[in-house]
Amino acid sequence: MPTLTDLRARREALLAQRSSGVARVSYDGKTVEYRSLAEIDRALEALDREIAAAEGRRIVRQVRVTTAKGL
Repeated sequence: MPTLTDLRARREALLAQRSSGVARVSYDGKTVEYRSLAEIDRALEALDREIAAAEGRRIVRQVRVTTAKGL
């Protein structure tokens, strides 16, 4: 199981490569190539969940629905 430091390092590597537009990420001597930015975004979300679990918290997602009757 990766440590919290490892998870944060992976997340930082993903963020750095995503912002540069490169789909290949290297960390801890491993290289992963992603097919799209959406795939990188999903990997970041998964890492965020793992980091939150390692810190003993959970990510709460909220969806707000608003409606209006006519204009």
